[in-house]
Amino acid sequence: MSKPSAEPAPPGEPPPEVSDEDLLAESLVTPERFAAIFDRYAPVVHGYLSRRVGVLADDLMSETFLLAFRGRDEYVPGRAPVRAWLFGIATNLVRRHARDEERRYRAFGRAAGRLEVTTELGEVAGRVDAHALRGELADALASLAGEDRDVLLLWTYPQLSYAEIAVALDIPVGTVRSRLHRARGKVRERLGDRWLTTEETA
Repeated sequence: MSKPSAEPAPPGEPPPEVSDEDLLAESLVTPERFAAIFDRYAPVVHGYLSRRVGVLADDLMSETFLLAFRGRDEYVPGRAPVRAWLFGIATNLVRRHARDEERRYRAFGRAAGRLEVTTELGEVAGRVDAHALRGELADALASLAGEDRDVLLLWTYPQLSYAEIAVALDIPVGTVRSRLHRARGKVRERLGDRWLTTEETA
């Protein structure tokens, strides 16, 4: 008895082995292909944005993918993964709301003493320090320069590599390293010895 063949992909859905780069290239001819990129990355992009700008995440996620769709012909295959390119767009949009983000973290810091620990900062805390009080972490994040916070949060939540962060923010890898070192140092000052000491490799 012959082995049953694999179940075909649903109509309109590319097979799972199609790479992000190929999907993006195909979308230049067949725009509907871009929907697969959205399906793959919308949840993680939304999670990243929600941790940075809260209720604005829905709007900024929509704008991120709209800009990506309109500018998909500018993506350079092989330079960096598609996800790094998407997070670069999302981070540029966050920068327009830097004051909202800082106020959000300061509000978390004030609320932490009155409320049970939430999961909003859990992903960041998991990389910086699993035992740090979320209130102290929120205060530390609010105190960072925007460019340093961008690097730290791209390293912590979506866990981009140094090379991917460099592409996302259009800066040299050396600058990524120095900004991350500075950001982690400032967080360390706030949290004492409660931080992750294992250095990420590029």
